[in-house]
Amino acid sequence: MSSTKLLDELNQVQLAIELIELGARLQVLESEVSLNRGRLVRLYKEVAGKSPAKGMLPFSTDWFMTWQPNVHASFFYNIYLRLREQHKLERMQAFIKAYKLYQEHIRLCNEEDVLALTRAWTLIRFFESDMFQLSSCTCCGLKFVNHAHTPDKDYVCGVCAPPSRAGKPLKNKSPKAAKPA
Repeated sequence: MSSTKLLDELNQVQLAIELIELGARLQVLESEVSLNRGRLVRLYKEVAGKSPAKGMLPFSTDWFMTWQPNVHASFFYNIYLRLREQHKLERMQAFIKAYKLYQEHIRLCNEEDVLALTRAWTLIRFFESDMFQLSSCTCCGLKFVNHAHTPDKDYVCGVCAPPSRAGKPLKNKSPKAAKPA
């Protein structure tokens, strides 16, 4: 085996490990890493300590359009774009770095982790498939995830015009909390 082929394989194993540690599903690994499925499953079990989750990946674009997921997806995608365009990082390098920066921001702000790695990867794929576009808010000027080919001349984001229930917790409906004894 030539040294370049061995290095390529080592890089693929390293990429798979990093993605697994960040919470990637097996389907993400199969799409992004050039190792066979059997090897990826064994690697997943070794790194994660469990078998990979079964089931289909999320496909609907609608999840990204709801208020809180849209804010998180937009934040993540803007980081990703900056890393790609200004820092000239390769696609997966930018993806992993953007996701780590997103997670770090969430931790520092003590926020809820809304955007799982698989959703973030799906978001990138939706942009690559021209299913999404970034629309600039006419109030704050920031760019937000929006359906592709949507007229956005008068676009106002969910931060500037949040829905009425945004940020309000659901009422506790447990019997103990309903009436004091």
